[in-house]
Amino acid sequence: MLSIEASRLARNGKDWHTLLEFCSIVGTLLIDAEGVYDPVQMNDRLLLGMKGTISEMELASFRQRAHEAMKQKARRGELYMRMPIGYVRTFDDRIEKDPDTRVRAAIDLVFRKFAEFGSARRVYFWLGEQNIEMPAVASAGSAERIEWRTPRYHSVLSLLHNPIYAGVYTYGRSRTTLRIEDGRKRAVRTRHRQPEDWAVLIRDRHEGYIDWDTYCANRELMANNTNGHGSSVRGSIRSGSALLSGLLRCGHCGAKLCVNYPGPTSIRYQCNTRIISRNHSSCVMFGGLGADQLIAGQVLHCLQPLGLQAAVQAVDQLQSIEDEQLDQKRLSLQRARYEVNRAQRQYDAVDPDNRLVAESLEKRWNDALAAQSRLEAEVAELIQRRPNTLSEETIQTVMELAEDVPQLWKHSATQHEIRKRIVRTVIKEIVVTSDGDSVRIMEDRRTAARCPSGARRTERWFVLPDPLRTPGSGVALSIPAVCRCRSGTTRLVPACP
Repeated sequence: MLSIEASRLARNGKDWHTLLEFCSIVGTLLIDAEGVYDPVQMNDRLLLGMKGTISEMELASFRQRAHEAMKQKARRGELYMRMPIGYVRTFDDRIEKDPDTRVRAAIDLVFRKFAEFGSARRVYFWLGEQNIEMPAVASAGSAERIEWRTPRYHSVLSLLHNPIYAGVYTYGRSRTTLRIEDGRKRAVRTRHRQPEDWAVLIRDRHEGYIDWDTYCANRELMANNTNGHGSSVRGSIRSGSALLSGLLRCGHCGAKLCVNYPGPTSIRYQCNTRIISRNHSSCVMFGGLGADQLIAGQVLHCLQPLGLQAAVQAVDQLQSIEDEQLDQKRLSLQRARYEVNRAQRQYDAVDPDNRLVAESLEKRWNDALAAQSRLEAEVAELIQRRPNTLSEETIQTVMELAEDVPQLWKHSATQHEIRKRIVRTVIKEIVVTSDGDSVRIMEDRRTAARCPSGARRTERWFVLPDPLRTPGSGVALSIPAVCRCRSGTTRLVPACP
């Protein structure tokens, strides 16, 4: 076996010694520029083993130096493997926002809609319903260009999860570990959930589309919307009239309380221990109508001073609800007109007698004209459908509803999903415990700034009749419940009949 350097025949010690053992069995000589080696001879075997060890050390040293150089560059915030959509790299190795107005507007739209809907899945469906295209990177050999395509759910989710859009440089968000599975070595890539586990995190490194606090809030919301994580998260907002769905947690076993609807107008919360194991009774089970009314009253009391501010924002939102789609269509039309002019210039520059090229360019020009006509029709339809301004009657109705927040809460047009989002904005979690015939509910609110009315600092007592069900029994008890609100916690302590 001839080679320039015998030790280069294998990349690691295991393969090298396997080769030496095989050559010694079949009687093969190893020959390089320095000599002839017989693996059967112990001296030659020892020399070849040393050569293999030195070669493996050199390769490991080169690999380690390269990785350390990458880490040093990452600590300076200068290591970029690939530019995400919405950013470009400058000549001095900095990143800036894409100068394309349409690209920036599309990314801003995704973040605004996520703040409005509170769900990446709903943002994805909304983009599809409005026929709004999103930018994507298309590779053509070594070059890359932007293409506009129908949005995919994974693309929307990746955009919301990427911290680079918050003006942050990160490195080491994932880690690769080696495992032995089925007798083979396997590399497994794991992601660090918390930002403090990332290897490098540099804030305000570049201009972002959102700030860091908004990004952290979005991450927390998306984590809670992941129903696959089980009882460790609140879960996404589901349809149904149960206001506290996903917020209640059993104080005995730590599991989330599930929601049952025994009748069209009744709600029941119970621990899912009985669902998992029929041999055990539920830790806690009680009727949900009274608890929903009690928590809703506390939330409305906190939000009453914010009614006027919410009304002003609602008026602005009603005036701009059609502008977002119209702006995107206008940007698409502007891009289509550019493509038409570009195709026309290419067609005019070609020799008319060269029909092989002229026919292709003519077809490209016609396709661009058809796309332009389609977008012009869509823009005209949106302009015709869009009202010029809100009427004074509509504005006055919104302002009147702001003065009476409970009436707006009970309005038939208010969706259950909106009520649940409001409650989840104020309340993080509610822990429920049971002791005989009594049930205690402890409420964990977000921050004191969300309750400007001072409900967190004063002590109030409420009496709430609520049918409760004793664990392990089938008899419904009518128990008057007493609620106390002090220092950010609300306890519902029903008295025994």
